[in-house]
Amino acid sequence: MILITGATGFLGAELTFQLIKKGERVRCTKRINSEIPSILLPLEDKIEWVNADVLDLSDLESAFSEVKKVYHCAAKVSFDKKDEKLMNAVNVEGTANIVNLCLDFGAKLVHVSSIAAIGNPKANEPVTEKNFWDAYDKNGRYAISKYRSEMEVWRGIEEGLNAVIVNPSVIIGENVGTNGSGQIFSLIAKGLRYYTAGNIGLVDVKDVAANMIELMASNISGERFILNAENYTYEKFFKEIAAAYGITDSFKSIAKWKLKLAVKASVFANMLVGNINGLTKEVVSAAFNQTRYTNDKIKTALQVQFIPVSESIKCTVQEIF
Repeated sequence: MILITGATGFLGAELTFQLIKKGERVRCTKRINSEIPSILLPLEDKIEWVNADVLDLSDLESAFSEVKKVYHCAAKVSFDKKDEKLMNAVNVEGTANIVNLCLDFGAKLVHVSSIAAIGNPKANEPVTEKNFWDAYDKNGRYAISKYRSEMEVWRGIEEGLNAVIVNPSVIIGENVGTNGSGQIFSLIAKGLRYYTAGNIGLVDVKDVAANMIELMASNISGERFILNAENYTYEKFFKEIAAAYGITDSFKSIAKWKLKLAVKASVFANMLVGNINGLTKEVVSAAFNQTRYTNDKIKTALQVQFIPVSESIKCTVQEIF
């Protein structure tokens, strides 16, 4: 039996879909009020759904019955300060619970971390799996929570856990919806015509899921792998999205100081009226990030070829609108 946490999310749903197509028996955790993704609706009779919170050990213990393989996709993603406590609970304490139960039940774990949990490179060098953090104060709330959750997995590995960590870049592709990375596509479709002078790593959801399945089936343990198809500038990324929509409008670069000013304005507006989210110091920092990510290690380990980002963009556009 295979257990998947976060199966109602973008990546978890694609992973579940691929495993079922391979004829695997899957058990998926979800919150009581979570909606079943459309990609999984035709396969509901092949999925054993369990209402379980990663913070509730009693729920999780029941879900682990007969389980020997675990994919931990569940996570809280937010750049909002008000979500920090919950995000740390879900991402750190929830992962600790999964790790401990995998140790108790003798299950292999594939843990979904993030490139946000990888340290900064030396000047003009790409990021590899060997880059580890040297300071917390250089990183935002979400990155810290993912770093700490990854540390729980490394702790488990030291205690004998059979585990692999994947660090995907920004995931796009079919069924992305309009949340997460899908927001970028939505904003461009609705009129966004500005880009920032930064880089972004991109990877298709199908590739992330497929690589996770291969890593689970392999003898590899105690390793982490960056999953990144290509590095794009935001200018190239936004313009290719626009072209896929048939938009021919010109794009303009926006200065960093203007976005910083917008952050200050949004903070002030929150003080007055509340409920204004999205633009934070972390988001601004990411928008001007010049980091490039390698994929040499996963290519060597699994002999994989990634779907070109240009194809992933077209699939995402076709799915959203």
